[in-house]
Amino acid sequence: MTEAARAAAADPAGLHIDSSVPLDVNGVPHGQPVLDRLIALLDLERIEENIFRGVSPAESPVRVFGGQVAGQALVAAGRTVPEDRPVHSLHAYFIRPGDPSVPIVYEVDRTRDGRSFTTRRVVAVQHGKPIFSLSASFQLVEDGIDHAESMPDVPAPESLPSYGEQIGELLAEMGGTPYQPRPIDVRYVTDPPWVRKNDSEREARSQVWMRADGTLPDDKLLHVCMAAFASDLTLLDSVLVRHGVYWMLDKVSGASLDHAMWFHRPFRADEWLLYDCASPSASGARGLATGRFFSQDGQLVATVVQEGLLRVLD
Repeated sequence: MTEAARAAAADPAGLHIDSSVPLDVNGVPHGQPVLDRLIALLDLERIEENIFRGVSPAESPVRVFGGQVAGQALVAAGRTVPEDRPVHSLHAYFIRPGDPSVPIVYEVDRTRDGRSFTTRRVVAVQHGKPIFSLSASFQLVEDGIDHAESMPDVPAPESLPSYGEQIGELLAEMGGTPYQPRPIDVRYVTDPPWVRKNDSEREARSQVWMRADGTLPDDKLLHVCMAAFASDLTLLDSVLVRHGVYWMLDKVSGASLDHAMWFHRPFRADEWLLYDCASPSASGARGLATGRFFSQDGQLVATVVQEGLLRVLD
């Protein structure tokens, strides 16, 4: 374990960011020390056979980030499943806003242990009430028919500016730099939504390259949980961009309502993944978004679907 990892394990909520942590062009912490803290957040405390406890980062906004609770819940489920059965799907509902100031308790129901499939249900609880529920299915690895859609033709991630470089003008317009450490390296392929606000034609699509900003341990469950965390970062961009609005520039309030993922092939979350997102519909103050994760060699590794509550005020 590295010194940074030891520090992260001792302080998973990130209450004490060391001055040696690297800063991006906006002065925001990133890199391996920040990633180590996310790894520590996903390394839940087991307090009973089927009960786990997790915490939130000190820099959390007013409610717990949806990707965090999804990733932690999947960790809790996976800790009760044999290692030879990787997760192949999850379906989740966000029930109440999470309180980042108190721990989250994850209660696992061992729904079924079959010959090929294992099913788990997880309920995340705070203040005695459920805030999130997740069902996940794990499968013994099998051979079978194999096909997949092709990856879109996009520029290589190394040729694109970093998130810090891309968002620089927006932060200047907003009059400050938000102090939110970034464990995920995100690079927009399509113009970011804040740039496309004034376009005359706006396709409901968002494409980014992303990867964990550092090196992850060789733990297959951790890589999947890291992808679950990252999948909630930019998915609803594809809904908002179609209507020329964005979180920090317009009166937009929103929250994830439900989230589903299917994992098709093995991957590493610390290697570049193309996240190709599109929105087929928005109505009733809800927006639907779909996402496809491709590895850099063109393999379709995961599919995501989410519906979000999106209220735009005049």
